[in-house]
Amino acid sequence: MKEYQQIIERLEAENNLRSIPKPVPEGVINLSSNDYLGLLNDNALWQEFLCSYNITTSMMSSCSSRLLTGNSYWHDALEELLNRLYRKESALIFNSGYHANIGNLPALTGSGDLIVADKLVHASIIDGIRLSEAKLLRFRHNDLNHLEDLLIKHRAEHDRVFIVTESIFSMDGDIAQLKELVNLKERFDAFLYVDEAHAVGVRGSKGLGILEELNLTSEADIIVGTFGKAIASMGAFVVCNQLIRKVLANRCRPLIFSTAIPPINCAWSHFILSKTDSFAGRRSNLTALQKQLRDITGSKSESHI
Repeated sequence: MKEYQQIIERLEAENNLRSIPKPVPEGVINLSSNDYLGLLNDNALWQEFLCSYNITTSMMSSCSSRLLTGNSYWHDALEELLNRLYRKESALIFNSGYHANIGNLPALTGSGDLIVADKLVHASIIDGIRLSEAKLLRFRHNDLNHLEDLLIKHRAEHDRVFIVTESIFSMDGDIAQLKELVNLKERFDAFLYVDEAHAVGVRGSKGLGILEELNLTSEADIIVGTFGKAIASMGAFVVCNQLIRKVLANRCRPLIFSTAIPPINCAWSHFILSKTDSFAGRRSNLTALQKQLRDITGSKSESHI
């Protein structure tokens, strides 16, 4: 126990000690939430959902891994909606973005493969890379010349290469140069893995993210998004082709060994996603607010982060 106490004391001395905060009081303006569009406390939306969807007690839990008996109508319906929206072959739902990112890359890569990741990708992606058997190289943040140099030097040494990035980076709020990443992906016969966690709901004409905004959705091989931020729900998803989905269903350990997300969350996510076109005004308001805040604070963030 002495060693654990020393860890806590060191963290406290470095001003890095975390603690779980008390619940946010009602009526307080929350500037730390990821509820970017203000959907969570929209009572009119909630009432519309309750009137439109047949909610039953059986929707409160899956009580099983999805690969056993945890699948439901709403899991399948949500994935079908994602397929239509993103115009991809397949989609797969996860319990969280963390579950998706720690499982996808280990499932899709082996010892002969290379992962080249932006220096500032999210901790969940880094943890997933560490769990994989692939070699990792990190390019300087948004430095595509450095990425190109790494690919020139190392591409021929590996079977498969994954270029990994976020679209909107979660800490600094800047945006990946996705058009250029697509070009490099094609030049070097690589897979492009894009985490759109902070862009889903708030960017693109349909709120599907930066790739949609740039008309590049078809160019990314694996797109990760979350329901727990702007969609004001819970869980995450991957959109990809059918073959990659089959591999994930058979090799992605967080998916295989976790109780599936409750059907009611899938139904709520389905309800919100089916209305993303109608949230254009909220997205415009968010853009205006972020510009106003940038002007006041002098922030260099390119987004709402």
